[in-house]
Amino acid sequence: MEGKRLYVGNLTYSVNEGQLRDLFTQYGEVASVKVIEQKGFAFVEMGTSEEAQAAMDALNQTVFEGRTLRIDEARPMQPRSDFGSGGSYGGNRRRY
Repeated sequence: MEGKRLYVGNLTYSVNEGQLRDLFTQYGEVASVKVIEQKGFAFVEMGTSEEAQAAMDALNQTVFEGRTLRIDEARPMQPRSDFGSGGSYGGNRRRY
């Protein structure tokens, strides 16, 4: 694993950053936790890539708060694509 930032998916909406920090601390230093509210996923950044790999190996496909976790290495953010020509959203809207 190259990075130390993990995507943690299939979370219940009630999970908070403290719960995830406690869970991941078992595998090393947790640099940051960011829960994306009402989306069911979070990002956890570990201290090293080795710690991130250990956490992913141990926790992926395990049950946490009644849901089976899906953990992957987080991908770098990509710029959002343009949804229409000329930069306008909504395509061919008629104006009256």
